[in-house]
Amino acid sequence: MGRGLIEMPSPFETQPGVLRLLEDPASDAAELRARLVSGLYDKPFVIEDHGTLSLHFAEDQVQSAMKLADPDALEFKYTRHMMGFLLFHPKPKRILMLGLGGGSLAKFCHRQLPDCAISVVENNPWVVAWREAFRLPPDDARLEVVVGDGADYVARCDFQPDALVVDAFDRQGYAPSIASPGFYALAREILSRNGVVVANLVGERADRLEHMEMIRHAFGDGTLLLPVPGDGNDVAFAFRNPSYEPRWRTVEKLAKELKAVQRLDYPRLAARLERSAKLGYLRRALLEAGGEL
Repeated sequence: MGRGLIEMPSPFETQPGVLRLLEDPASDAAELRARLVSGLYDKPFVIEDHGTLSLHFAEDQVQSAMKLADPDALEFKYTRHMMGFLLFHPKPKRILMLGLGGGSLAKFCHRQLPDCAISVVENNPWVVAWREAFRLPPDDARLEVVVGDGADYVARCDFQPDALVVDAFDRQGYAPSIASPGFYALAREILSRNGVVVANLVGERADRLEHMEMIRHAFGDGTLLLPVPGDGNDVAFAFRNPSYEPRWRTVEKLAKELKAVQRLDYPRLAARLERSAKLGYLRRALLEAGGEL
C-alpha cells in the first residue's frame, strides 16, 4: 500500500492541532481539507495537540488517543474498564483482539502480561498503517497484527484464546460481520474452557441493547454489564463456562494485587462488577427495553 505523509493545521474548531494524513505529498491539500471538513474523507487520520495523539475516523469520531509522554497508558475510560477481564482470568496465555485502533489495549497487554501471546485482527489496513505513530511494538513471538475480517478469523481460529477482546468499529459503527448472533456463538466455541469475552458496546441505545441480547443469547444469563460513566459506552463480560460464578471475595483480593502492578483501579472495577451481578444490570436493561428473556 503506497503512501506518504501530509501535515496541515487541523481544519476543525473542535479538534485543533496538527493534522496528519497518509497521502501522497503531491496531493492537493485544499481538496483534502475540503473532504475532511465535509466528512467525505474516508481514511483514518491523526491529530496531535498538546502532547496527545488521537486517531480519528471523522471530526467527531475519535477512535483512540495516546499521551506522547506515556504511550502505554490507557487514556479512555472504556479501555480501562475492558481490562477488567483480568479479574476473571488473571494469567491468560493467549488473547485474541478484534479491532486495533491506536493499539492501546494491545500495547498495555503486551507490556503488562509478558507471558501472554496476543493476536490482533483489524479489517482496515489504513488503521494498521498508523501503528508506528502510536508506538505499537513490531510483531514478535508474543504479538501479531493481522489485516482481515474478525468474524472470519474467529471462524477459522486454530487456537483457544483465554480472552477475546471485541472493540471492532468503523465509521458506520459495529463491524457488520461481528454484529450477529452467529458470531458470538462461534466466539463462545473457540474460547478456552475458562475463557472470557469482553466487548465494548457503543452507539445508539437500541444498537447497544441489540448487541447485549446477542451476547446474552450466546453466553447465558451470567453475562455482566458495566456502564462506563461519562463515556456513553457499556462493557460486557461473558464466560465460556455457563456455570461460572465469580467468587467476589477472591476477585476483590485479586483486584488489589493487580492495582499494585498495573496502576489501574481494579478494586473499583471489581466492586462495580459485583454490583452489576447482584442487581442484574443486563437483565434489567433488556427488560426495560421490552426484550424477551
